[in-house]
Formats: sequence, structure tokens, C-alpha cells
Amino acid sequence: MKKRKIPMRKDIVTGEMMPKRQLIRVVKNKEDQVSLDPTGKKPGRGAYIAINVDIAKRAKKEKTFEKAFHVQLDDTFYDELIKYADHLQARQELFGNDK
Repeated sequence: MKKRKIPMRKDIVTGEMMPKRQLIRVVKNKEDQVSLDPTGKKPGRGAYIAINVDIAKRAKKEKTFEKAFHVQLDDTFYDELIKYADHLQARQELFGNDK
């Protein structure tokens, strides 16, 4: 059986390369709106962050996505990101690394 290639992406906060399935995609569309992309298929420029609450909190402190996308973001976006990362991290602990 042929071994499948695992797509890798870089975590924007830590700079570490990780499998795409272990990351959260954040996307900026043409109207400069930044949002979470649970499907990974929204159109726009994407950036990835690890499914880790501590890394999400670090992104909020360092305003990582504001720098990456060159837009102003309020704290509600980062709070939503932290909440979503916490949700996915809990799912991984319960069900393993597969989404």
C-alpha cells in the first residue's frame, strides 16, 4: 500500500512545521475581515496556528494576526480563537489526534 503524503503547514506563532490537521486556519478575505476557518476551504489569505490554548493566548498578547494580515483586530477575535482552540484541544484529548 502506498504511503500518503501528509500536508505540512507552519504555525504562525511558533514558526514550527506541523501536519495541517493539527492546526487551526485563520483567513482574511478581500474585505479585510479576519475569521476562523474550521473547514479549511474559505477563500482568502490563510495563516495557521497550533491547536493549543497557550499558543492562542500568546498570539493575542503579541497581536500575531494583526501583524500577519496588516489589519486592526479587537480582542473578541482572539477570545473566539482561544475558545475554539480550547474546544479542539479537549476533543483531541478525548478522541485522539484525529478531528
